[in-house]
Amino acid sequence: MRYTGPKVRLSRRAGVPLTRKAVRYFEARPYPPGEHGRKTSRRNVGDYGIRLLEKQKLRWYYDVSEKQLRRYWDLALRRPGRSGEELVVILETRLASLVLRAGLAPSIYAARQYVSHGHITVDGRKVDIPSYLVKPGQVIGVRARSRGMQPFVAASEGVYADDRIPAYLAVDHQELRFALVSQPVREQIAVPVDEQLVVEHYSR
Repeated sequence: MRYTGPKVRLSRRAGVPLTRKAVRYFEARPYPPGEHGRKTSRRNVGDYGIRLLEKQKLRWYYDVSEKQLRRYWDLALRRPGRSGEELVVILETRLASLVLRAGLAPSIYAARQYVSHGHITVDGRKVDIPSYLVKPGQVIGVRARSRGMQPFVAASEGVYADDRIPAYLAVDHQELRFALVSQPVREQIAVPVDEQLVVEHYSR
């Protein structure tokens, strides 16, 4: 199941801010949530716990269920590259992930909702599946009937955009459109996760 509770709580459990909004909350309370959070030492976690947490961080960062992540892991194993890096690339090329990365949404949760509610198109056709895997050359945009909505007006002004757009995306915020120009490589993907620990978790 996907986590549907307070999002900042996930960042405190993970030990790193997983969303923009979580950054200032995490700085104020950089310890795990709960009654005994201040007294909890992350250094006391064993090897299994460390690998499990890293896998959970990857899940939470992309807002996917355990079943989905396992399916992506199986797909990554069939690809010719390093399994951990391929897993991150697969997650990054999900439609919801790219909507966030292009600056059309303030969080992965909002990006997922925009896609699910039918506001996003791929090559001019509505796609309402957040897990849709985008291929290089495909163009993603906001449906004409949705462009007047406040979140997309803000997106067109660059409100949600990062300081640096990833090299694998060509983004036109004013037109609320972007393209995946090339397959991402791990070095280009800003994810606070050690994917080798995820590999070790699934390979145990």
